[in-house]
Amino acid sequence: MRNLKLNQPTNTNGIASSVTSKIDFDRPMPTNHTVSVIVPAKNEAANLPYVLPRIPTWVHEVILVDGNSTDNTVEVARKLLPNIRVIGHERKGKGNALIAGFNAATGDIIVMIDADGSTDPAEIPAYVGALLAGAHYAKGTRFMQGGGTADMEIHRMFGNWCFVTMVKTLFGSSFTDLCYGYNAFWRAILPQLRLDCDGFEVETLMNVRALEAGLRIAEVPSFEYERIHGTSNLHAFRDGLRVLRTIVTEWANQPLRGKNAAVPASNLAGFAQHRAAEA
Repeated sequence: MRNLKLNQPTNTNGIASSVTSKIDFDRPMPTNHTVSVIVPAKNEAANLPYVLPRIPTWVHEVILVDGNSTDNTVEVARKLLPNIRVIGHERKGKGNALIAGFNAATGDIIVMIDADGSTDPAEIPAYVGALLAGAHYAKGTRFMQGGGTADMEIHRMFGNWCFVTMVKTLFGSSFTDLCYGYNAFWRAILPQLRLDCDGFEVETLMNVRALEAGLRIAEVPSFEYERIHGTSNLHAFRDGLRVLRTIVTEWANQPLRGKNAAVPASNLAGFAQHRAAEA
């Protein structure tokens, strides 16, 4: 069992130097499915000691997508998790980083988390459990019982509510959250998401296209913590416009693709086989 505490002091190498609270990260997950965790990061060396060691040990692979960090992000990551895979990505932006990580993943299940300490890896079993229960796509929400946020200004909360309401109206969703970066899905459905964006609008695009594809979606209550060190690259107004443009564009293009197009059975063959094997 590994003992860790969020917001603990670090030594000169940026590695956590004290441990106090007990969390059973080594409890085996009751499934034969492999899990890949994708962590996009740029200059997050100071935050990684609070994130990577909290990833459950049964996770099949952890992929750090480095955005040309100028600090020792990669070195700290490899010291914390010697088996971590480190890759780069072609263009700037969280969306491009996540797409690179998704394409590199080999696990049956893909989980995406942030490197700044705002998303707790100890919640990963809840997302995996939602998928094992029958969902194709599990999205985090800060606005259901059991969820919450300590890192959202009132104007961002209002903007998120407006976007949630738009998606409910235009696409008929029942989402309670939209612009949150903690999601998980079966790798088999990745082609249905058709991801092709570079920025922070990536979570919105994933959620809307999961709706359009007719996937079974589960919302998982999640708590968003404050970033531990450094400042976010998110710009509320600029990135809010990107989210708005994404929603409008997807709605305008929806008739061209067919509303809530069914998922081709061939794309979920592996998913069905795994489910049948565990039944």
